[in-house]
Amino acid sequence: MPRSQRRRISGSTVVISGAASGIGRSLAQRLSAYGCAVAITDIDQRGLKETEVTLRGPVFARVMDVRDAAAQAEFAAEVGDWMPGRLGAVFNNAGVATAAPVAEMPPEDHDWVMSINLGGVVNGTRAFLPLLLAQDKGVIVNTSSVYGLTGVPSHSAYCASKFAVRGFTDALRQELRGTGVHAVNVHPGGIRTNIAWNARFRQDPEGKGRTQAEYAQEFDSMAMTTPEKAAEAIHKGVEAGKARILIGPDAYLIDALARIAPTRYFDILERVENRLHGRGAGPAH
Repeated sequence: MPRSQRRRISGSTVVISGAASGIGRSLAQRLSAYGCAVAITDIDQRGLKETEVTLRGPVFARVMDVRDAAAQAEFAAEVGDWMPGRLGAVFNNAGVATAAPVAEMPPEDHDWVMSINLGGVVNGTRAFLPLLLAQDKGVIVNTSSVYGLTGVPSHSAYCASKFAVRGFTDALRQELRGTGVHAVNVHPGGIRTNIAWNARFRQDPEGKGRTQAEYAQEFDSMAMTTPEKAAEAIHKGVEAGKARILIGPDAYLIDALARIAPTRYFDILERVENRLHGRGAGPAH
């Protein structure tokens, strides 16, 4: 790729939501080690503090609910006053999950997932985009999922939110043509994070009688990528100028199947999982 298309963020200021654990924490740790000033946020105060104390360089931490658009705007203003250099990237990464068939999904669970996974991305983008446009440089990096590439039974709310993130970010990318600001979609496969442990779990969506702990343990046993590897892939992908970043071998497989067999990919995936691992346990990310 030509040097002009590369987007170096190492050494700049970066913003990361969902930084109390998982990919968000690993991104903060990696980018801090690469000389970034790191502004981190999460609703989990304890986890956010645990992340903060591991960072090497300048850090600005704020406990915040990403669903709160006014709080996001206030956070952006504070970061603008605090940051020691240019704003290199904004990682809208916070996310949650729930699992239930559509006919049994409590409306409040569906709305909860959509308000965080999509609403948080939209709020974060709107809050920080003016800063990026003013400097005519930088990257908005939004976390979708492989479940933003394929529909999966019992994960309608999660899939809807992640498909929406994908569409929102792709549309934003086109709007930003001709500027120095870019928009990137991230599609993780199975990552060993806390998302299955923190999901809204009312009963086993597959009717197997598993507890949430058993459900989460099964997901963890199948997850193919660590948060540290995911953070590395995101960092390298953004700096290489990618518009779409797939994380993990399962993400590449699912992406290929969705292209080759757009109406039959789940049948193929189900056969592969039954042969290799048994049925899948939960959302990829």
